[in-house]
Amino acid sequence: MAISSLGSTTNPVVQSLLDMRTQFDDLSRQLSSGQKSVDYAGLGVGSGLSVNLNSQLSAITGYDNTIDMASTRINLAQNVLGQISNISSTLSSSLANGNASSGNVNIAQYTAQSSLQQLVSLLNTQAGNRYLFSGLATDQSSVESYDHILNGDGARAGLTQLISERTQADYGTNGLGRLNITAPTSTSVQIAEDSTSPFGFKLGSVSSSLSNATVTGPSGTPPGLSVSFTGQPNDGEKFNLSLTLPDGSTQNITLTATTTSPPAANQFLIGASLAATASNLQSALTSTISNQANTSLKAASAVKASNDFFGADSSNPPQRVVGPPFDTATSLTTGTTANTVIWYTGENGAGTARSTATARIDPSLVVSYGLRANETGIRTVVQNVATLAAVTISQSDPNAQALASALDQRLANNLSSSSQSVSDIEAELAGAQTSMQTMKSNHQQTSTTLQNMLQQITGVSNEEVGSEILALQTRMQASMQTTAMLYQTNLVNYLK
Repeated sequence: MAISSLGSTTNPVVQSLLDMRTQFDDLSRQLSSGQKSVDYAGLGVGSGLSVNLNSQLSAITGYDNTIDMASTRINLAQNVLGQISNISSTLSSSLANGNASSGNVNIAQYTAQSSLQQLVSLLNTQAGNRYLFSGLATDQSSVESYDHILNGDGARAGLTQLISERTQADYGTNGLGRLNITAPTSTSVQIAEDSTSPFGFKLGSVSSSLSNATVTGPSGTPPGLSVSFTGQPNDGEKFNLSLTLPDGSTQNITLTATTTSPPAANQFLIGASLAATASNLQSALTSTISNQANTSLKAASAVKASNDFFGADSSNPPQRVVGPPFDTATSLTTGTTANTVIWYTGENGAGTARSTATARIDPSLVVSYGLRANETGIRTVVQNVATLAAVTISQSDPNAQALASALDQRLANNLSSSSQSVSDIEAELAGAQTSMQTMKSNHQQTSTTLQNMLQQITGVSNEEVGSEILALQTRMQASMQTTAMLYQTNLVNYLK
């Protein structure tokens, strides 16, 4: 009879011990890590679902990272917009209260210059290396420097120069806003535009309650109107003339006939003769229109030049007065990027400002949060602050108070009548923030659900693993005792 060797008899037992040791090590790892397997192969049929769940969790993490990045940029932009809004509110309040009433009309200009410097700095804000208000051109500054915007850079004219050129062209050589007031006959007065240019006052409607006076026009090229007396007017009768200014506003002039000498402002004296009455009307018109040319016309001219300057971009440079000389100019020409500062230096494509920066925060949701410094709401604030900063009013000018008042009124109206406000932009960004916060909350809930599902597949119960380890230890101990007994067996003991 063949006797099996001890080694061959015990080899299966030893292998069993080795297998149990491997199983013990794996259970110990599970107990310490809480994970069923170190790789997908150990998950069995749950491996495919585990891969899918991990993929979804990874995607959510990516979306949340995008949300965090976009939120940082939007929060910074909202802070900038809040400061711009404060500047706008302060300016509006100051204009509404009347800067000119302070007695020093230059205080408003100094304040505006400081505010413009702040605005330029705010609009060139960066988040990391990204300019927030440059649209798609995130690697270049949004606006020109304060000095370039106001004063140009030598070859290129800034806002101050454009206002000066336009003011000269609108004011004219005789100080009457490009109107000529003459007396064709001893009993008539004529008011006519000096050319068909776009500059100066433009004659609008005219009406009269003057007895014994014939009013004709405006008509002709260039337009003109006349007042011819066939008899004396009566005390209290009026002559009304509407003038259109360069910024599109109107100025109404009303002169009232009076027998009181000397006549008050906006009155003309009924003379001893028709010739004297006509001469008095001519003098009153000349004085009144001259006063308006030095106040409302200059203010309107500055606003018009500012509209052209800030409404331009690199593709559409602002209109410039053909000159010098500028006071006799009759036409405009398109400036170039070589001779005129373009204040906005960011991207200005056809798409909306908001679409220049987008973030996908979920497979089905993209939020837009881009900004451009030349958006209407922002541009309006910059433009009106810059206009106030650029217009220098001499304290010794007898018309200083009236000019400052006329300018204030226009700037205040521009701020209040803008089709878009800074608050509108803030509200749109707030909508994007709300969407991101809501989606991040949804992501947290989804992640919790997915992680729980994944834990069921890849995780282990410490209690179950502990029980298995105890059972395994018992088996290993019994096997080791059996193995030890087998190794003590020899031929003599076997034959007994």
